[in-house]
Amino acid sequence: MKKIITCIVLISLLYSCNKPKSGSLIVSGTIDGLKKGTLYLQKFKDTVLVSVDSVSLNGASSYILIDEIESPEIYYLTLNKKTDQKISFFGEKGEITINSKLSKFVTAAKISGSKNQTLLEEHNAMIRKFSNKQLDLIKEKFDAQKNNDTALLSKLEKEETSLIKRKYYFSTNFAVINAKYEVAPYIALTELYYANIRLLDTINNSLSKKVKLTKYGSELDDFIKSIKETEE
Repeated sequence: MKKIITCIVLISLLYSCNKPKSGSLIVSGTIDGLKKGTLYLQKFKDTVLVSVDSVSLNGASSYILIDEIESPEIYYLTLNKKTDQKISFFGEKGEITINSKLSKFVTAAKISGSKNQTLLEEHNAMIRKFSNKQLDLIKEKFDAQKNNDTALLSKLEKEETSLIKRKYYFSTNFAVINAKYEVAPYIALTELYYANIRLLDTINNSLSKKVKLTKYGSELDDFIKSIKETEE
């Protein structure tokens, strides 16, 4: 009788270990050149970055990671916990493919399957142009200060202020146009936290009812309320 019970326990343990994982978010792909290592699927819970799934690769470069997701949010595909090699992406229900290379893990990443991710990449491509222009202005301002050219310095400072405003207006307009996607409140929270409260209100008021109830929709509403309470 004891042998039968032992066999039943072992069978159930083997079944539970080999039972396929399930979840509404499936992340898969190939990391070219990766033969041995561990990939982690991570996201923030409150302010702590936690691993929700992981897979150890030994001789294979393809992977599958899974999580149960309530609403679209930012995830990280991390190569080995002790490194800072993290591919950030917008996770959402369904299948998302992330292919990359071991030699250029972050910069070579190609992500598909997420509409929010596609929109975020489109937004960020323009933001990089603004940032590059701002860096040029900062360098020019430094040179003007070194040469005691106050007239040029004043001109460059006005240009930088105008550039920052244009960047804020671009992000606001982009978020309003895409207000039915969760990327809209995410952009407000990450790009416009120093902007005029009116811009944040504009985005918040344009969000669909569905998006307002999501993680970033709720966080944006709370953020705006906290600012208004401070100003009173």
